[in-house]
Amino acid sequence: MRILGIDPGSRTTGFGVIDVVGQNRIYVASGCIKTQGGPLAGRIKIILDGIAQIVATYKPDESAIEQVFVNVNPAATLMLGQARGAAVAALVLAGLPVTDYTALQVKQAVVGNGHADKEQVGLMVQRHLRLSGVPQADAADALGVALTHAQHQGGAAKQLAAYRMSMKRGRMA
Repeated sequence: MRILGIDPGSRTTGFGVIDVVGQNRIYVASGCIKTQGGPLAGRIKIILDGIAQIVATYKPDESAIEQVFVNVNPAATLMLGQARGAAVAALVLAGLPVTDYTALQVKQAVVGNGHADKEQVGLMVQRHLRLSGVPQADAADALGVALTHAQHQGGAAKQLAAYRMSMKRGRMA
């Protein structure tokens, strides 16, 4: 399974692509879509087009995106929400299933501590994916989202398999 993780931002949107092969998580690609400021409508188009190009290039099977947190600055939160909406729209238009994860869930899954800082996330992403260096912060966060999705999907698949194994002719065995 190939997973595309997204860390949305109105100026920099991180992306990370991993393959899941059994218990292995394999790095495919990561990077950032930079919007260089300007009017919000133009930045949203850059994000929409950028995500569409990433999907066309890497052909993921599933996608995951970090949820927006409420900031002390309502205007910044609104802009971030619109950037996230552009990313979600690109994923949905491409026919991908989209799963949301909070920053707390990502940090918990990747680092084991929901209050980890960005540096810890980057170092653990490097370790999990056996990378030679720490990815840029937004790309590392996006790879963390993809790793979180892989972990959650694997757990759900194991639960479903265990449930199916305990069933016999529609009854619990």
